[in-house]
Amino acid sequence: MIKYICLAEFEKDFKALQKRYRTLAEDFETFKKFTIETFYEMNAASTSFLQIEGFCGKNYTANKVRKFACRSLPGRGNQSGIRIIFVWQKETRTVTFVEIYFKGDKPEADRKRLKIFIDRLEKEER
Repeated sequence: MIKYICLAEFEKDFKALQKRYRTLAEDFETFKKFTIETFYEMNAASTSFLQIEGFCGKNYTANKVRKFACRSLPGRGNQSGIRIIFVWQKETRTVTFVEIYFKGDKPEADRKRLKIFIDRLEKEER
């Protein structure tokens, strides 16, 4: 079973987006169940997310979700423009959500936030 953790910054971002996109919470749960769990539990292929170069280590991978279906954005399917950054830790089977944003508001992920989390993660591993 996969354990899910959300950083405080992620929760703040999520609440702000949820005010604009009412179905976001339900869509997020669907994403976790049918994308993340299918990929990591059943080893099914997925093109929904990509590894972020320079932010992967021996025991973890940082990923950017590019295909996230949001019903509040009709007509876009899984190309909704919502991006999610998460870190997968294989040994502990943990997914930590670092950031969520709408691509129209901000074209790039907050690399500084991801770097701070990765540094903290590597410090704990030592």
